Amino acid sequence: MAEISNSLWNDDITASHYREETAPYQAAVFEQYKLCVEMADRVSARRNLANTFFLTLNSGLVAFLGAWLSQPQRRGLSVLLLLAGLLVLLAICVAWWFTVRSYQQLNDGKWKVIGALEERLPTRAFSAAEWKALDEGQDWRVYLPLTHVERWVPLIFAGTYLLGFAALAL
Repeated sequence: MAEISNSLWNDDITASHYREETAPYQAAVFEQYKLCVEMADRVSARRNLANTFFLTLNSGLVAFLGAWLSQPQRRGLSVLLLLAGLLVLLAICVAWWFTVRSYQQLNDGKWKVIGALEERLPTRAFSAAEWKALDEGQDWRVYLPLTHVERWVPLIFAGTYLLGFAALAL
């Protein structure tokens, strides 16, 4: 956290324009803090939108393949065509998994900055108090981080595809 604090604070601005105890300085810090919290919230909203996109894409492709394969004239598909469909679906799952991971990393960085900003505010509502109230994510019955669940979804889809396509190939 010290490394983030060192890169967060602009010593030139503090020394030449404000004194840390002054109301304008505190107001500027608080405005930047509010902006950072808002941006972290927007990242979460974009992450939800990305998850919806991948879920819709997977559902649409599976529905299309199911409808296509249910037609009698297409039941004797070549293994090569089935393999191509499987590879496309698995590639989508891999992209989904990496997207969730990327959003998690981005949010982790944003919350570290928010924590560093809270060092100059009267309370540390998010970085310390809320995290403590959630048992720091150590007990899943108190708090199960959403990213832990999100990262399993593409893996479950991929496993289901592998099983389903193996059953079709038999």
